Amino acid sequence: MRRSADGLLAGLRRIEVAGGIAHAFNGSAQQAAQFSARGFALGFGGAMTFERALQIRALAATLPATAVVLETDAPDIPPQWLYRTAAERAGGAARARNEPAELPRIGATLAELRGWSLGETAERTRANTLAVLPRLAGS
Repeated sequence: MRRSADGLLAGLRRIEVAGGIAHAFNGSAQQAAQFSARGFALGFGGAMTFERALQIRALAATLPATAVVLETDAPDIPPQWLYRTAAERAGGAARARNEPAELPRIGATLAELRGWSLGETAERTRANTLAVLPRLAGS
């Protein structure tokens, strides 16, 4: 949903959907509140790990605990520790590829932002994921 929050919210006003995940959320606090009110959790991943991503990090830190889930967005949106600049890529560095194996470290970033332990972060984000995607509970 990158750069499409308003359009998606407009569509959700026309066609009701019983919740889900706003994937790769990068919208405003007002948009976050609208998604949350509609039963959506907001997905935070690699973009949240960049120290200069102030808005995303602030939202990840302050949204209601029930509104946050973790994601890798693999293979896209690599976390800060994997990111390669255009100059590095031009110099021969491989393009960064995000993978699910990065999720624990992405989760550690969320834990730090929220003041949660790693265990609490895992429990809360798992519960939030199952709340909006209940069919995952059986898998």
